[in-house]
Amino acid sequence: MIGSRRIFIGDVHGHHSGLMALLDSIALSPDDQLYFLGDLIDRGPESAAVVNFVYSNGFPCLLGNHEQMLIEAFPGDAIDHSALQAWLYSGGQTTVMSYDKANQLLLEHLEWMRSLPTHMDLGDIWLAHAGVHPDIPIEKQTPHEYCWIRDEFHSMKQPYFKDKVIITGHTITFTLPDVPPGAIAKGHGWLGIDTGVYHPRSGWLTALDMTNQKVYQVNVFAKNTVRVLPLSEACVEVNPEQIIPRRRKMYQAQDTETNVSVL
Repeated sequence: MIGSRRIFIGDVHGHHSGLMALLDSIALSPDDQLYFLGDLIDRGPESAAVVNFVYSNGFPCLLGNHEQMLIEAFPGDAIDHSALQAWLYSGGQTTVMSYDKANQLLLEHLEWMRSLPTHMDLGDIWLAHAGVHPDIPIEKQTPHEYCWIRDEFHSMKQPYFKDKVIITGHTITFTLPDVPPGAIAKGHGWLGIDTGVYHPRSGWLTALDMTNQKVYQVNVFAKNTVRVLPLSEACVEVNPEQIIPRRRKMYQAQDTETNVSVL
């Protein structure tokens, strides 16, 4: 089956050339539905180009925690200097450089980011950048849960929805127990597809074709090498009992091998 696919792309983090290589391998048709899970910006070198591509083409996109940090740094016409420093520290400097003094374009993109939804209900699929809190009714979930949650979501012992699978980005999959770099993480009622495009241990950017149960990936550190796998081969199941709360490690969750932040 080629047409009418539902395809979901994880955190791009400013890797425009990798994204273009990934889309070339997917070969979108006019009938395909393409969704982005947020965190288009920061860390990678081409955030402005990534945002402009998604924005200009009108692709549905979620609000990620990195877009939320940028929005909080510029509330209205003001600047929140504390929030600005937090955003710059978390990868925002590369985003600023990518706009190369194109302030009007940045303002246009910022206004678009303010309109992004925190979640999408596609019937049998629920999209959220980070996940949901298992102990909070869906109508009471907040942007904080949708954009930032990790441990409580990944340690769920039963699906949150009876009739929907939750697809998320946000948490690099290899930071979960026994999940190797590049693999998709599978939990109880959820799939995590942020495979850490910017991280030196990975470099994989992932697109999930749920219609045909295929995974498309490009590695930005290996000359945009592309691979296509059946979803069943790309997934690694996560044991919720093995989830260690990150606050027991470092609150800002840094990888111990490379000291690269994985927020």
